[in-house]
Amino acid sequence: MPKIDRNGVKIHYEVHGSGPVLLLTHGYSSTSAMWQGQIAALSKHHRLVLWDMRGHGQSDYPADPAAYSEALTVADMAALLDTVGAESAIVGGLSLGGYMSLAFYRAHGKRVRALLIIDTGPGFKKDDARDAWNRRAHETGDRFEREGLEVLKSASRERSSVNHRDASGLARAARGMLTQRDASVIESLPDIKVPSLVVVGADDTPFLAASDYMAAKIPGAKKVVIPAAGHAVNIDQPLAFIDAVLLFLDSLPRSAATEKVSS
Repeated sequence: MPKIDRNGVKIHYEVHGSGPVLLLTHGYSSTSAMWQGQIAALSKHHRLVLWDMRGHGQSDYPADPAAYSEALTVADMAALLDTVGAESAIVGGLSLGGYMSLAFYRAHGKRVRALLIIDTGPGFKKDDARDAWNRRAHETGDRFEREGLEVLKSASRERSSVNHRDASGLARAARGMLTQRDASVIESLPDIKVPSLVVVGADDTPFLAASDYMAAKIPGAKKVVIPAAGHAVNIDQPLAFIDAVLLFLDSLPRSAATEKVSS
């Protein structure tokens, strides 16, 4: 399987289909395999790019804690688009992958044709709320160090059957990528100028208010609530999920759909 080398850290990715590029990012402690049920539908008319974040799945698990951050994750996403020759793409993800997609737009807005934000929170405006989130992230990292991959057996559906080589990358990713430094992402929502779809499972209680907030703050955003679905909405209700996503993708303007990086 192909990999890109990011200063010695090898990042696993895969490409399916052809057409406008759609880059999807998985959630924390999951892998690109969480999208398996959507590959056939999404690659019919799009060039679907899936990948494993550093510390996850088939990508490298660097030992240096400094190799895990929001900025490096966003840079990995840009490098993936460069690798597949895409000047711009539809960018989306679930949970942490959705947050990183928002961060990617903030850093590389001209490279984003549309946003697909799934079961995601945009961060926190208030320091105390962010501090509480970060404490939980550090506790998650500590638990992975103590208990290893056994932690995932009691996790949500998209994480209970995933394959990681060991838990070391997940522990470092919790501290470096799951934690948040400031309010820059949530404060950037009103500045988003591309079509955006917010999807959330009706039973994903911790993310319902966040989804309402994003749909209200992102200009022109559309929101879909999928009944009888939790945090892994694409796994809990795959047909309803793909129907919502394809309706959104089909509504996008095609003018810039085939833009490529000049060689």
